[in-house]
Amino acid sequence: MKNNEYDFYGLVKNWDFSSIKRTSEGLTDWDMATIIRKYATKDSKILDLGTGGGEKVLKTFPAVSEILGTDYSDAMIKTAKHNLKESGKKNITFRLMDNLSMDTPDDYYDIVTARHTCIDPVQIYKTLKSGGVLIVRGVDQLDCWELKRLFDRGQAFRDEKPISRIDYEAIMDAGFKDVELVPIHIREYYHSPQGLLTLLHRTPILEDFSETHLENNFLHHEIEPEIFERYVAEHDTSKGILLIRRYYGITARKP
Repeated sequence: MKNNEYDFYGLVKNWDFSSIKRTSEGLTDWDMATIIRKYATKDSKILDLGTGGGEKVLKTFPAVSEILGTDYSDAMIKTAKHNLKESGKKNITFRLMDNLSMDTPDDYYDIVTARHTCIDPVQIYKTLKSGGVLIVRGVDQLDCWELKRLFDRGQAFRDEKPISRIDYEAIMDAGFKDVELVPIHIREYYHSPQGLLTLLHRTPILEDFSETHLENNFLHHEIEPEIFERYVAEHDTSKGILLIRRYYGITARKP
Protein backbone atom coordinates (compact mmCIF):
# COMPACT_ATOMS: atom_id res chain seq x y z
CA MET A 1 0.00 0.00 0.00
CA LYS A 2 2.77 2.45 0.90
CA ASN A 3 4.49 2.15 -2.47
CA ASN A 4 1.17 2.52 -4.28
CA GLU A 5 0.35 5.69 -2.36
CA TYR A 6 3.81 7.11 -2.97
CA ASP A 7 3.45 6.57 -6.73
CA PHE A 8 -0.04 8.10 -6.72
CA TYR A 9 0.85 11.25 -4.79
CA GLY A 10 3.94 11.65 -6.91
CA LEU A 11 1.58 12.12 -9.85
CA VAL A 12 -0.88 14.45 -8.17
CA LYS A 13 1.43 17.44 -7.50
CA ASN A 14 -1.48 19.49 -6.13
CA TRP A 15 -3.08 18.90 -2.73
CA ASP A 16 -5.01 22.15 -2.45
CA PHE A 17 -8.71 21.33 -1.97
CA SER A 18 -9.77 24.91 -1.23
CA SER A 19 -11.22 25.36 -4.71
CA ILE A 20 -13.67 22.50 -4.18
CA LYS A 21 -17.05 23.89 -3.12
CA ARG A 22 -18.99 21.42 -0.99
CA THR A 23 -21.05 21.12 2.16
CA SER A 24 -21.01 18.23 4.62
CA GLU A 25 -23.44 16.58 7.01
CA GLY A 26 -21.81 14.50 9.70
CA LEU A 27 -23.85 11.48 10.78
CA THR A 28 -21.35 10.39 13.45
CA ASP A 29 -20.16 12.37 16.47
CA TRP A 30 -16.41 11.69 16.06
CA ASP A 31 -14.08 14.59 15.32
CA MET A 32 -10.31 14.10 15.33
CA ALA A 33 -9.44 17.70 16.23
CA THR A 34 -11.83 17.61 19.19
CA ILE A 35 -10.33 14.37 20.46
CA ILE A 36 -6.78 15.74 20.15
CA ARG A 37 -7.77 18.79 22.20
CA LYS A 38 -9.31 16.48 24.82
CA TYR A 39 -5.96 14.81 25.51
CA ALA A 40 -3.49 17.61 24.76
CA THR A 41 -1.99 20.04 27.27
CA LYS A 42 0.35 22.96 26.73
CA ASP A 43 3.29 20.62 27.52
CA SER A 44 2.27 17.83 25.13
CA LYS A 45 4.51 16.49 22.38
CA ILE A 46 2.58 15.33 19.32
CA LEU A 47 3.69 13.22 16.35
CA ASP A 48 1.47 13.48 13.25
CA LEU A 49 1.95 10.63 10.77
CA GLY A 50 0.94 11.12 7.16
CA THR A 51 0.87 14.87 7.64
CA GLY A 52 0.61 15.60 3.91
CA GLY A 53 0.91 19.33 3.29
CA GLY A 54 0.56 20.01 7.02
CA GLU A 55 -2.76 21.81 6.66
CA LYS A 56 -4.51 19.96 9.49
CA VAL A 57 -1.58 20.40 11.88
CA LEU A 58 -1.31 24.11 11.15
CA LYS A 59 -5.03 24.88 11.24
CA THR A 60 -6.65 22.50 13.73
CA PHE A 61 -4.04 21.24 16.21
CA PRO A 62 -3.94 22.91 19.65
CA ALA A 63 -1.05 24.98 20.94
CA VAL A 64 1.34 22.49 22.57
CA SER A 65 5.04 22.23 23.38
CA GLU A 66 6.10 20.43 20.21
CA ILE A 67 4.59 18.96 17.03
CA LEU A 68 6.44 16.87 14.46
CA GLY A 69 4.61 16.15 11.20
CA THR A 70 6.04 13.41 8.99
CA ASP A 71 5.31 12.03 5.55
CA TYR A 72 7.16 9.69 3.19
CA SER A 73 6.53 11.95 0.18
CA ASP A 74 9.22 14.60 -0.30
CA ALA A 75 6.75 16.65 -2.36
CA MET A 76 4.28 16.61 0.55
CA ILE A 77 6.95 17.71 3.03
CA LYS A 78 8.08 20.48 0.69
CA THR A 79 4.49 21.75 0.64
CA ALA A 80 4.22 21.44 4.44
CA LYS A 81 7.41 23.44 5.00
CA HIS A 82 6.14 26.17 2.68
CA ASN A 83 2.84 26.28 4.58
CA LEU A 84 4.71 26.38 7.89
CA LYS A 85 6.77 29.37 6.76
CA GLU A 86 3.60 31.17 5.76
CA SER A 87 2.04 30.44 9.18
CA GLY A 88 4.93 31.77 11.25
CA LYS A 89 4.47 29.04 13.89
CA LYS A 90 7.58 28.02 15.81
CA ASN A 91 6.57 24.86 17.70
CA ILE A 92 6.04 22.74 14.55
CA THR A 93 8.52 20.93 12.31
CA PHE A 94 8.02 18.75 9.26
CA ARG A 95 10.33 16.09 7.87
CA LEU A 96 10.47 12.94 5.76
CA MET A 97 9.84 9.64 7.50
CA ASP A 98 8.52 6.24 6.50
CA ASN A 99 5.66 5.23 8.85
CA LEU A 100 6.78 1.61 8.56
CA SER A 101 10.40 2.42 9.44
CA MET A 102 10.08 5.05 12.15
CA ASP A 103 13.20 6.67 13.61
CA THR A 104 11.56 8.74 16.36
CA PRO A 105 12.82 8.30 19.96
CA ASP A 106 11.29 5.74 22.33
CA ASP A 107 8.88 6.83 25.09
CA TYR A 108 8.85 10.42 23.83
CA TYR A 109 5.44 11.51 22.51
CA ASP A 110 2.26 12.09 24.48
CA ILE A 111 0.01 11.80 21.41
CA VAL A 112 0.48 10.14 18.03
CA THR A 113 -2.02 10.95 15.29
CA ALA A 114 -2.41 9.31 11.89
CA ARG A 115 -4.82 10.33 9.13
CA HIS A 116 -5.49 8.32 6.00
CA THR A 117 -2.10 6.63 6.06
CA CYS A 118 -0.55 3.23 6.71
CA ILE A 119 0.72 2.61 10.25
CA ASP A 120 2.75 0.13 12.29
CA PRO A 121 1.19 0.07 15.76
CA VAL A 122 4.23 -1.69 17.25
CA GLN A 123 6.54 1.19 16.29
CA ILE A 124 3.95 3.76 17.42
CA TYR A 125 3.70 1.99 20.77
CA LYS A 126 7.47 2.32 21.23
CA THR A 127 7.57 6.05 20.54
CA LEU A 128 4.65 6.86 22.86
CA LYS A 129 5.13 7.58 26.55
CA SER A 130 3.34 5.38 29.06
CA GLY A 131 -0.20 6.71 29.20
CA GLY A 132 0.17 8.20 25.73
CA VAL A 133 -2.68 8.17 23.24
CA LEU A 134 -2.93 7.01 19.62
CA ILE A 135 -5.62 8.66 17.47
CA VAL A 136 -6.27 7.27 13.98
CA ARG A 137 -8.63 8.45 11.24
CA GLY A 138 -8.82 6.30 8.14
CA VAL A 139 -10.76 5.73 4.94
CA ASP A 140 -12.78 2.54 5.17
CA GLN A 141 -13.62 0.06 2.46
CA LEU A 142 -17.21 1.20 1.91
CA ASP A 143 -16.19 4.81 1.30
CA CYS A 144 -17.89 6.10 -1.87
CA TRP A 145 -19.19 2.59 -2.43
CA GLU A 146 -21.87 3.47 -5.00
CA LEU A 147 -19.26 5.34 -7.03
CA LYS A 148 -16.78 2.46 -6.81
CA ARG A 149 -19.43 -0.06 -7.86
CA LEU A 150 -20.35 2.05 -10.85
CA PHE A 151 -16.70 2.23 -11.99
CA ASP A 152 -16.04 -1.38 -10.85
CA ARG A 153 -12.83 -0.38 -9.08
CA GLY A 154 -11.42 1.73 -6.30
CA GLN A 155 -9.46 1.86 -3.07
CA ALA A 156 -9.87 -1.47 -1.20
CA PHE A 157 -12.73 -2.36 -3.59
CA ARG A 158 -11.84 -6.05 -3.82
CA ASP A 159 -10.28 -6.55 -0.39
CA GLU A 160 -11.75 -9.32 1.75
CA LYS A 161 -11.10 -7.51 5.05
CA PRO A 162 -11.75 -3.79 5.70
CA ILE A 163 -8.78 -1.65 6.73
CA SER A 164 -10.65 -0.53 9.86
CA ARG A 165 -10.61 -4.09 11.19
CA ILE A 166 -6.99 -4.60 10.14
CA ASP A 167 -5.90 -1.48 12.05
CA TYR A 168 -8.13 -2.27 15.04
CA GLU A 169 -6.74 -5.77 15.49
CA ALA A 170 -3.13 -4.68 14.88
CA ILE A 171 -3.43 -1.94 17.51
CA MET A 172 -4.76 -4.40 20.08
CA ASP A 173 -2.05 -6.92 19.20
CA ALA A 174 0.64 -4.25 19.75
CA GLY A 175 -0.36 -3.99 23.40
CA PHE A 176 -2.62 -0.93 23.42
CA LYS A 177 -5.52 -0.77 25.87
CA ASP A 178 -8.93 0.94 25.79
CA VAL A 179 -9.02 0.52 22.00
CA GLU A 180 -12.19 1.99 20.51
CA LEU A 181 -13.25 1.77 16.86
CA VAL A 182 -15.95 4.15 15.63
CA PRO A 183 -17.46 4.17 12.11
CA ILE A 184 -17.72 7.69 10.67
CA HIS A 185 -20.46 8.41 8.14
CA ILE A 186 -20.60 11.72 6.27
CA ARG A 187 -22.80 13.05 3.46
CA GLU A 188 -20.91 15.40 1.16
CA TYR A 189 -22.69 17.61 -1.38
CA TYR A 190 -20.55 18.95 -4.24
CA HIS A 191 -21.74 22.23 -5.70
CA SER A 192 -20.58 21.36 -9.23
CA PRO A 193 -19.50 18.31 -11.25
CA GLN A 194 -16.07 19.94 -11.65
CA GLY A 195 -15.62 20.06 -7.90
CA LEU A 196 -16.34 16.36 -7.55
CA LEU A 197 -14.09 15.57 -10.51
CA THR A 198 -11.25 17.54 -8.89
CA LEU A 199 -11.65 15.44 -5.74
CA LEU A 200 -11.43 12.22 -7.75
CA HIS A 201 -8.30 13.41 -9.55
CA ARG A 202 -6.53 14.34 -6.32
CA THR A 203 -7.46 11.32 -4.17
CA PRO A 204 -7.14 7.55 -4.70
CA ILE A 205 -10.89 6.87 -4.38
CA LEU A 206 -11.10 5.28 -7.85
CA GLU A 207 -7.59 3.80 -7.89
CA ASP A 208 -6.98 0.07 -7.41
CA PHE A 209 -5.21 0.38 -4.06
CA SER A 210 -5.37 -2.85 -2.08
CA GLU A 211 -4.89 -2.81 1.67
CA THR A 212 -4.31 -6.57 1.82
CA HIS A 213 -2.87 -7.68 -1.54
CA LEU A 214 0.54 -6.09 -1.19
CA GLU A 215 1.81 -7.57 -4.43
CA ASN A 216 -0.59 -5.39 -6.43
CA ASN A 217 1.14 -2.61 -8.34
CA PHE A 218 -0.30 0.85 -8.74
CA LEU A 219 -1.98 1.48 -12.09
CA HIS A 220 -3.34 4.96 -12.69
CA HIS A 221 -6.82 5.07 -14.25
CA GLU A 222 -8.37 7.84 -16.28
CA ILE A 223 -11.88 8.72 -15.14
CA GLU A 224 -14.29 7.68 -17.89
CA PRO A 225 -16.51 10.73 -18.62
CA GLU A 226 -19.62 8.76 -19.52
CA ILE A 227 -19.60 6.84 -16.21
CA PHE A 228 -18.88 10.00 -14.25
CA GLU A 229 -21.76 11.83 -15.94
CA ARG A 230 -24.07 8.93 -15.11
CA TYR A 231 -23.14 9.15 -11.43
CA VAL A 232 -23.72 12.91 -11.41
CA ALA A 233 -27.14 12.54 -13.04
CA GLU A 234 -28.21 9.86 -10.55
CA HIS A 235 -26.98 11.71 -7.43
CA ASP A 236 -27.79 15.35 -8.18
CA THR A 237 -29.87 16.80 -5.34
CA SER A 238 -31.09 20.23 -4.29
CA LYS A 239 -28.04 20.45 -1.99
CA GLY A 240 -25.53 19.34 -4.62
CA ILE A 241 -24.08 16.11 -5.95
CA LEU A 242 -24.24 13.56 -3.14
CA LEU A 243 -21.22 11.46 -2.17
CA ILE A 244 -21.46 9.14 0.83
CA ARG A 245 -18.17 9.02 2.75
CA ARG A 246 -17.28 6.27 5.21
CA TYR A 247 -14.27 6.67 7.45
CA TYR A 248 -13.31 5.18 10.79
CA GLY A 249 -11.80 6.56 13.97
CA ILE A 250 -9.67 4.68 16.50
CA THR A 251 -8.45 5.82 19.89
CA ALA A 252 -6.11 3.73 22.05
CA ARG A 253 -3.92 4.14 25.11
CA LYS A 254 -0.42 2.84 25.89
CA PRO A 255 -0.60 1.46 29.45
